[in-house]
Amino acid sequence: MTKLLIAFLLAASAAAQDAKGTLLMRKELTGIPGKEATMSTVVYPPGGSSVEHRHNAHVFVYVLEGSIVMQVKGGKEVTLGPGETFYESPDDVHTVSRNASTTNPAKFLVFFVKQIGAPGTVVVGPPKQ
Repeated sequence: MTKLLIAFLLAASAAAQDAKGTLLMRKELTGIPGKEATMSTVVYPPGGSSVEHRHNAHVFVYVLEGSIVMQVKGGKEVTLGPGETFYESPDDVHTVSRNASTTNPAKFLVFFVKQIGAPGTVVVGPPKQ
């Protein structure tokens, strides 16, 4: 589990250079061969954001604190607050993911359903400068 946590945090830090991700759990899904679920929290500091990325997974986001701005390629940009949700399909490219505030942090819960052992996040765009 420790190796998985380290791999998850490295992948998360590559895609979300300003974000801090914490893996809460990982579970193989009984009855769905080859699939697993992971749950984590992500905290964006004030003004924090991530580079363009994809997850190759079904991703469910639930905002816990603050406000975040999200957009997938071809979709509308949305600003979400506590209690609001966002979904990304395995085919989506996440073009916008940032804290809506430059003064307060934002925290959200992320639930992935993906292939066992596949990386949770894959960078698509250029690294942030």
